[in-house]
Amino acid sequence: MDAPAAEPAAQQNNRERLRLWIRLLRVARIVEGELRERLKREFDSTLPRFDVMSALYREREGMLMSDLSRFLLVSNGNVTGIVDRLVSEGLVVRSSREGDRRTSIVRLTDAGVERFAAMAEAHRSWVEELLHDISEDDARELSSMLKAFRSNWESEH
Repeated sequence: MDAPAAEPAAQQNNRERLRLWIRLLRVARIVEGELRERLKREFDSTLPRFDVMSALYREREGMLMSDLSRFLLVSNGNVTGIVDRLVSEGLVVRSSREGDRRTSIVRLTDAGVERFAAMAEAHRSWVEELLHDISEDDARELSSMLKAFRSNWESEH
């Protein structure tokens, strides 16, 4: 006789998870849209270019193109087009891998490092502004929860 009472509670939990998912998507889309707009307006750049430069900024010695696309979870073709434009602007340099001319390593130039540092500082301040209503403690807790979810989900799949 207890089973029917449990079902509505389970359905309610499922609705809450669905609401959470929709809210996460909405917030992510709103913040991402605003960041895209600001990067374009302030730096005449795109979010994918920012992401490529960010990855290369972390790996100052450079990255193989294949590693860069794998890290960014995008196709080699997408990364190649972005890198080509960054090379033409003098922000990235491409060199052949020693002993293998088929693979290339890309890294930021000094101008690229300087440009990205300015973009990263602006990006950090924009995110701070956009999420200012979330306390540091709440941000830390939510981040921890999402990290745990990701770890649990990845281990199951």
